[in-house]
Amino acid sequence: MEKRFVYADNAATTKVSDRAFKAALPYFQEQYGNASSIYMIGQNSAKVILKAREQVANAIGAKINEIYFTSGGSESDNWAIKGMAENGERRGKKHIITSCFEHHAVLHTCQYLEKRGFEVTYLPVSDKGLISVEDFKNALRDDTCLATIMLANNEIGTIQPIEEFAAICKERKIPFHTDAVQAIGVVPIDVKAMRVDMLSLSGHKIHAPKGIGALYIRGGIMIPNLIHGGAQERSKRAGTENLPSIVAFGEAITAAVENMPEKIAKISVMRDKLINGILKIKETRLNGDADKRLCGNVNISIRGIEGESLLLSLDIMGICASSGSACTSGSLDPSHVLLALGLPHEIAHGSLRLSISNETTDEDVDYILECVPQVVKKLRAMSPLWERICKEEGISD
Repeated sequence: MEKRFVYADNAATTKVSDRAFKAALPYFQEQYGNASSIYMIGQNSAKVILKAREQVANAIGAKINEIYFTSGGSESDNWAIKGMAENGERRGKKHIITSCFEHHAVLHTCQYLEKRGFEVTYLPVSDKGLISVEDFKNALRDDTCLATIMLANNEIGTIQPIEEFAAICKERKIPFHTDAVQAIGVVPIDVKAMRVDMLSLSGHKIHAPKGIGALYIRGGIMIPNLIHGGAQERSKRAGTENLPSIVAFGEAITAAVENMPEKIAKISVMRDKLINGILKIKETRLNGDADKRLCGNVNISIRGIEGESLLLSLDIMGICASSGSACTSGSLDPSHVLLALGLPHEIAHGSLRLSISNETTDEDVDYILECVPQVVKKLRAMSPLWERICKEEGISD
């Protein structure tokens, strides 16, 4: 078997596209003016920032003045949640609704607010990773100041009924925020049709550089300043703009939403081939809903192995993937997302996430399906846990 390089961790980050890179390049050394300056190269910078803002707005059906550039999805999430919490506190409303398997940018922000006197309802999810609309509706209270539910989960790819959640909030006049970092470019987004009040985006998930993102804030929603000290981002977020990254982000998000139905169809075929192929291995299970999931997300638990060993073995074979075990953070705890599905620790530890993109090829998929069974067989042969499972449950190795 010839070794090749296959990048299958696009949910973690993506490489910068040629289109985004070439668009950004002049703004490092040629058109480097500060957009707040009145001379020509400064005003040229202001114009390209406006263009990028328009590109982001067009990609999600927003108005230009509803887009605020940030450093990424985590900052956008923090700004939306803390800002609306501050607004709510002034009106005596200190209750927030979210789910138990949000990104940590949401969960940790909510935990921070709990220490400051806020009450947070963490909605459970089904074993398929879906949030009940009825549970959501029943959780709303008169003192609820914000509901925040991610559009698509970063680990298991489940897509939530955001339009229904937002409509319920609209009836109760409760602000609704969604983290759409994983969804942009692979889920059609129209913020007006969805009726969301705030929406977080990140550039490095869609082939823009790391360190750039945006927060959509619906017109009429008043939110406290994130950073004081300058007039940038309509005085809401002070600091000289990251010009090259903003330009790249504008191009990347434009490319991401182009020909979306065709890209979704292409990626879905490869995703399903990966899922069906890996599920042929004994004692495996798909994590997340089979239908309501991102087109590029594959998350499968494999009994009898450790996720860290699986990733290292695949890396030796040239495959970049991730696991349900947060080994890269120095933690041996299994993913909170997988535990939220009701998986036992030992199964959650042995999970494999493959996140593919439009750049993934059929040959890449075939190579993954060739390597994963080999690695699993090798690891299980060395695993006392797998030996015990086979003995206790009568599984033939």
